[in-house]
Amino acid sequence: MSFGGYFERFRRRWQNPEVILSHIGLKPDFAFVDVGCGNGFFAIPAAQIVGENGTVYGLDINTNAISSLRGTANRRQLRNLVLRVRAEETVLCESCADIVFFANDLHDFEDPNKVLANAMKMLKPSGRLVDIDWKKKNMMIIGPPLQIRLSEEEAASLIKMNGFEVETVEEAGPYHYMIVAKRAKEH
Repeated sequence: MSFGGYFERFRRRWQNPEVILSHIGLKPDFAFVDVGCGNGFFAIPAAQIVGENGTVYGLDINTNAISSLRGTANRRQLRNLVLRVRAEETVLCESCADIVFFANDLHDFEDPNKVLANAMKMLKPSGRLVDIDWKKKNMMIIGPPLQIRLSEEEAASLIKMNGFEVETVEEAGPYHYMIVAKRAKEH
C-alpha cells in the first residue's frame, strides 16, 4: 500500500468524508466546490453523492494531486468532476454552487479574504460555505504548525468579515472544527 493510501485509511479514523458531507446537507443534483481538493478525499465521495446530474468542482494548486484525482475519477467512471489547477484567484462559476467547501486549508491561503470573496461569488443565494479546519492546539505530529492555524473564533471572524453569517460552529472530530455559514442578509 502506498503512503497516500495508508494516510487516507488513517485519516478516515478521525474524519469520515461521507458522514461529514451528509451532515452538511449535500444532496443529489447539487453543485459542490471543493477548494483545496487535493487528491479527492472529499471530492470523490461528493461526486458519488451529487450523482450524474450534479457537479463537483475541484480546485487545488498541486498539479500532481489534480492528476491523481482525475485518474481516480476515471477509474470510478465519475464524469461529474470539473478540476482546475489554481487557487486564490479562481472563480469557477458565478452563483452556481450549493456548497463551497474548505477542508484543512483556509489557514494556508496567502490571502484568505480573496478566497472567501471568490467563494461568495460562486455561491447561489441559498448556498452554504463550509470550513473544516485544524483546532488551534498542539497535536504533536499531526496537522500544520500551531502558529499558522486559525482558531474557531479567528476563522469565524474572517468568514463574517467577508459577508457571511455564521450559522454553526461545532466539533468535527478530535482534531477539527467545522463552521457553516450563509450569505449575510445585507449581501
